[in-house]
Amino acid sequence: MPDSPSQSTSNMNILFVMYDQLRFDYLSCAGHPHLHTPNFDRVAAKGVRFSNTYVQSPICGASRMSFYTGRYTSSHGAQWNGYPLRVGEHTLGDHLRREGMDCWLIGKTHMKADAAGMARLGLSADSVIGARQAECGFDTWIRDDGLWGEGPDGFYDEKRSPYNEYLKAKGYPSDNPWAHFANAGVDEKGDMASGWIFANADKPANIRERDSETPWLTQKTIEFIEHAKSESQKPWCAHVSYIKPHWPYIVPAPYHNMYDHNHVPPATRSEVERENPQPVYGAYMSNKIAQAFQREEVRQKVIPAYMGLIKQCDDQLGVLLDYLDESGQANNTMIVLTSDHGDYLGDHWLGEKDLFHEQSVKIPLIVSDPRSDANASRGTVCDALVESIDLAATFVEVAGGRVPDHILEGRSLMPWLRGETPAWREYAISEYDYSATPQCVKLGLEPRDARLFMVFDGRYKLMHAEGGLRPMFFDLQEDPEEFQDLAKGDTHAEEIDRLYGYLAHWGRRLAQRVTKSEDDIKAMRGHSLRRGILPFLADGSEVPEELTQKYRGTVAKSYLED
Repeated sequence: MPDSPSQSTSNMNILFVMYDQLRFDYLSCAGHPHLHTPNFDRVAAKGVRFSNTYVQSPICGASRMSFYTGRYTSSHGAQWNGYPLRVGEHTLGDHLRREGMDCWLIGKTHMKADAAGMARLGLSADSVIGARQAECGFDTWIRDDGLWGEGPDGFYDEKRSPYNEYLKAKGYPSDNPWAHFANAGVDEKGDMASGWIFANADKPANIRERDSETPWLTQKTIEFIEHAKSESQKPWCAHVSYIKPHWPYIVPAPYHNMYDHNHVPPATRSEVERENPQPVYGAYMSNKIAQAFQREEVRQKVIPAYMGLIKQCDDQLGVLLDYLDESGQANNTMIVLTSDHGDYLGDHWLGEKDLFHEQSVKIPLIVSDPRSDANASRGTVCDALVESIDLAATFVEVAGGRVPDHILEGRSLMPWLRGETPAWREYAISEYDYSATPQCVKLGLEPRDARLFMVFDGRYKLMHAEGGLRPMFFDLQEDPEEFQDLAKGDTHAEEIDRLYGYLAHWGRRLAQRVTKSEDDIKAMRGHSLRRGILPFLADGSEVPEELTQKYRGTVAKSYLED
């Protein structure tokens, strides 16, 4: 059925930009000593940088599904890459269209459709509602999830790559130019030097910079905004989702050699972390990616390339910002910059993401609202505990709607943007289901027990592990580098119990009653009485006379003697 949106009370557009695997501290506005990101800083100067923002899961797919639903991963159920988001789950697109705002995708979602659920309900993928179910609630301008690996059994992603088709049209001679040009260099012998191999990270990608992934998606974004400006009368939310700086860690010239070993910080790690580690942490420290990043020559190659990828992202953000200024749309476009998780880069003896150290679970979040209501907060830093699910609630308010808090589990950030100090959460939660990983097998766990939970109150951080394994516990005030796992001893039992109390409180949340709001329930009270359902009356005097009126009066005819 077609949408029946209410009239939007806002003409504000939302440019919701996500960078894949961007660490919170690899921006100059966040204090990076070498990486200058003037365009991220430009947005921060006009808005609010939320310095304590945490994802609901430190893995791509699960994290993104929380962004797109406004719900914790154990609420929406898509807890790992490739886990389908079930049919019927409310998404950002559903909430925004109800308020008269379009919701578009440009780039990556890591969404997997619930094909079985769609078939069960008879939803065709080529219908409007079916397409939206298959694309996480978005209307798709262009989708490209960005990992077009190819091996003996075929492609990692079986969908068509629009980016690969673009490169073919540009004349790159390959059936997979993403792998052979955009993410590969050329070695000294003239052979392909794949970006999958860390030793090649210092080589320039064998592609014209303007044709590489980040500029390509920037141009697709500008094409969308131009189209929306000329064809649509509705405000829009555009989710612009870049694949970079996610691996493969290789970047085209001139970004490939902007940084070198002088810009690689010492790894944030300590030998004490390897002494009697919590079992899940120990399993991750011994996996393949961790062992690679424990080698200093890998860090020396990868981190300069990672920084180059971020610098290219910043330059392309400048292209978007300049376009908004020059086209006159900066004054009616909220800009949101964030990431789906971080990257260990060798810190804590780990690579990639997955666990709950700050490098992995904490993300950048910068929000700039051009409206005068936000003048009081411009250029400020907010250290409140923010969760990624707060963005969905924020966008509903920007669209002019009331946040449906029986569905959305986050909280609108608009009070902070208006310079207010609202009552706020005491703790942040993140979850991680590692049942599909080799670490689960190594620990001998059943899939249902391979689950982790983080509770963080701004000072103390607890990691609870199912399966009968001990927790981890850190005091970030005394140990900001998270080296000393205080759960190894018995000195902080009271604080550990307190955070377990928070976890129990969160576990009792009302997560699945999504068809009735609090107001709906209040409006139901007394409804059956007024429809003649009057149980448990002793003599009728317990209720107003009007409720028993239909049951009083002279009998029209008696059948008692028949």
